[in-house]
Amino acid sequence: MIGGLQKVTLLDFPGKVACTVFLTGCNLRCPYCHNPDLVLTKDNGKYISEKEFFEFLLSRKGKLDGVCITGGEPTLYPSLPDLIRRIREMGFLVKLDSNGAVPEMLEHLLREKLLDYVAMDIKNAPSRYAETCGADVIEQVKKSAALLKSSNIDYEFRTTVCHPFHSPKCMEEIGHWLRNAKRYFIQPFVDSGNLLGSGISAMAKPELEALLSAVKPYIPAAELRGV
Repeated sequence: MIGGLQKVTLLDFPGKVACTVFLTGCNLRCPYCHNPDLVLTKDNGKYISEKEFFEFLLSRKGKLDGVCITGGEPTLYPSLPDLIRRIREMGFLVKLDSNGAVPEMLEHLLREKLLDYVAMDIKNAPSRYAETCGADVIEQVKKSAALLKSSNIDYEFRTTVCHPFHSPKCMEEIGHWLRNAKRYFIQPFVDSGNLLGSGISAMAKPELEALLSAVKPYIPAAELRGV
């Protein structure tokens, strides 16, 4: 189900002018999630039909380069490959945002060459994964990360950081795990005022820089984003 549509973005798809389509539902329960309506499939008045979505894409041919598919968690949908094929048949590139917890779907999409870019969330160090995202999915996420690292696709890993979940020790553990990843971004948590959990707070810039310093020896391409 399509829970929202951002009609133009210059940020979500690196180097491309794109739109972003939000699919509802998620298999994780990150307390700092800023899209609880999408996660819990609550209709906030932004839902649109597939017919409306593809009519919009038709009107943007020649104006947009690509489509970002995000969530929620898009890989929960068995129909995702068909949705992507329809988008690609219209001439658009496709970027997928995913939490990596459904490696079977990711593997299928990669094998069928349906994706042009993947941004995969890394919620935290493996030792604190379930605590951070509310589900025991670390083995699935490890498999997805390995799939991306061994593929030829353009990809990035990214971690949204906040108190009380992330520390330099966590970043060092992530660095060991994702050593020499093509791209890795540390993103600051921003309180939307509508979160799944409580007791979450943002980190100051010096704290973010300390996290970057902890991971940089293992992932030289690591950067801060949105600071």
